[in-house]
Amino acid sequence: MPLEKRVCHTDAMSEGQLQNPAAKPSRDGILKRALAIIEYIAENGGSDAKAVSAGTEIPLPTTYRLLGELCAEELLVHLKNEQTYALGYRLHKFGVRLHADLGLSKEIRRELSELHQRLGMATYLAIHRGMDFVIAHVCDSPAAPRLAPMSFGFRENPHASAFGKLGLAALDESSRKQVLTESGMPALTDRTITDLDDLLSELKAIERDRIAWEHEEFQEGVSCVAVPFFSTSGVLLGSIAASAPTSAYEGMRTRIEHVLRSTASRVGRMYRLGPHFYRHVYQ
Repeated sequence: MPLEKRVCHTDAMSEGQLQNPAAKPSRDGILKRALAIIEYIAENGGSDAKAVSAGTEIPLPTTYRLLGELCAEELLVHLKNEQTYALGYRLHKFGVRLHADLGLSKEIRRELSELHQRLGMATYLAIHRGMDFVIAHVCDSPAAPRLAPMSFGFRENPHASAFGKLGLAALDESSRKQVLTESGMPALTDRTITDLDDLLSELKAIERDRIAWEHEEFQEGVSCVAVPFFSTSGVLLGSIAASAPTSAYEGMRTRIEHVLRSTASRVGRMYRLGPHFYRHVYQ
């Protein structure tokens, strides 16, 4: 039997199946491994099978099989001349659809860019979906860098971020406690609020004032402020935020709050009137 066929035959069986041939393959395991391969290539660029296997700790035969299946589905492409694998074109379609779902029109991106230039701070758009939020767009520069690791898709530590606090404030108290219990309240800095009652008290003020601040709770030396925007029925759609070294807010808090609220008002209007899914999901 040719070598390639022998490799494929072995790869068709997981480690568990080699020990127990009657065992069925785990679909969860296959999916997680396939996603791990996509993520590895996304983070490291074009990679050969051995590099992918080493980086993901997936056995080489399994790596070869999954690479082949992912290429067949156009989630990856095999660059034969370079003997490497890269992200496939189908992922672009998914990305375009996600950006459309998140409502990232050029007008909204322009608003974030103008806010960044006006304040001289990193600016953010977060989209809130139920109990969750996700960073959808960031504008920054070498002079005003974003909070690490806040890039597209970031959604962690709601207790320590201005976005997360707004999202929590939009929930009832029972749901707030549920989210915080599930996510935990780790101390990211010595200023992070880790006491549940203290945070719940702050969330009530945020719900009332419709603005959330975090002072060096997420990252030392940097503070962030976020304001929400809502659907016509009052559901939280998203938030606009700015971050900068804490010293940049001295004597500027009122102006920064006013500019953020103005931007959030315009962005909220775009979302409410825009031809995307928020119209029929939330209104």
